[in-house]
Amino acid sequence: MRKDRHVIKTLFAAAVVGAGLMLGGCAPQYKNHGYIPPQEDLDKISIGQDTRDTVAQTVGVPASAGLLTNSGYYYVRSRRRAVGFLAPKEIEREVVAVSFNAQGVVENVERFGLERGNVITLDRRVTSSSVRDRSFIRQLLGNIGRFNPAGLAG
Repeated sequence: MRKDRHVIKTLFAAAVVGAGLMLGGCAPQYKNHGYIPPQEDLDKISIGQDTRDTVAQTVGVPASAGLLTNSGYYYVRSRRRAVGFLAPKEIEREVVAVSFNAQGVVENVERFGLERGNVITLDRRVTSSSVRDRSFIRQLLGNIGRFNPAGLAG
């Protein structure tokens, strides 16, 4: 009788601990990525006077710059939330774009948020493959007749 009570208490305690761990695993996890200069540093940039070098000294070098003729500096910061096994969701994004004219002088400083942002593929490199729609076994057996032992001799 006493053993049964002990077993029930142990199972109940294990169930409570297990439920606590399962609920703890569903807590949202946040991940920050990128860098945006503070507003006071951005206020130091003078439109029409500062150049690329002075902007880099004032607020730092950005992680990405314009692709065509170095048109601007782009500072990007984002925050993602992941809950359990679900795919992470971007909940916050901020972009500061500093654009320059042809002489390298600051033309404009803009700030964008998630509401104005679009997901854009900046660079997509696709390599064509010689592998066609064949199974692994078919590819393996297809090379049997092409074996040349003379090529191994060097």
